Amino acid sequence: MTDRLQLIRTLDQNKKPRHIAIIMDGNGRWAKERGKERVYGHQHGVQSVRNAIEGCGEAGIDFLTLYAFSTENWNRPKEEVNALTSLLVKTIHLELDNLMRNNVRLTAIGALTDLPEDCQEELRGAINHTAENSGLTATLALSYSGRWEITNMVRKIANKLAKGSLSQEDINNDLVTGNLSTSGMPDPDILIRTGGNFRISNFLLWQIAYAELFFTPTQWPDFNKDELWQIILDFVDRERRFGKTGEQVANHQ
Repeated sequence: MTDRLQLIRTLDQNKKPRHIAIIMDGNGRWAKERGKERVYGHQHGVQSVRNAIEGCGEAGIDFLTLYAFSTENWNRPKEEVNALTSLLVKTIHLELDNLMRNNVRLTAIGALTDLPEDCQEELRGAINHTAENSGLTATLALSYSGRWEITNMVRKIANKLAKGSLSQEDINNDLVTGNLSTSGMPDPDILIRTGGNFRISNFLLWQIAYAELFFTPTQWPDFNKDELWQIILDFVDRERRFGKTGEQVANHQ
């Protein structure tokens, strides 16, 4: 056990983040720097996914959401898209025993019916197989974008209004949150982006309103547990105001 993990385990549970979201960026550049095709980086990024899931579980985090494939990623070269979806199927199959061993519950959000049928089948099987696990909930965002999700939420609410099961006076923040893909999860406390870019890239746009943002130059295949744990420790040192003054926050503690 590293010093960072030991420190995290001494923290009060209410000081630790409950939900961490990660934009996994840098696979393609990592591969190109090594003279390889982009898919080589995606293949090596699988180990970092394993590290993130295990690292969050070991640190006592409740929820982890990984941005695995965006709606915009469908516009990438067909060969890369095919390689990514094939890798997804293979990874889910190979990681299932590890998820069970670590008591991880797998879920997914996004336009999942847009995925190839073999991806959907493998995903459904893993979600059902891990459904009773009570540890970390690891969510894969697949064929997902924040704008897609918000548009989908508006459609749901509009449909309820049209049916008369909802009135305009019922529309509030809680109703919006309850009609998003992440309904039932707390909003992310931390959003991490690897790869050196400073963008949100259409990820969890509603949910990250008060998330603490961490941008690291580390490319995803090199992201490890220690860097994750250091980010958690840095998060603990940040003052989260939620629109209040520093004095108000201090007096409330």
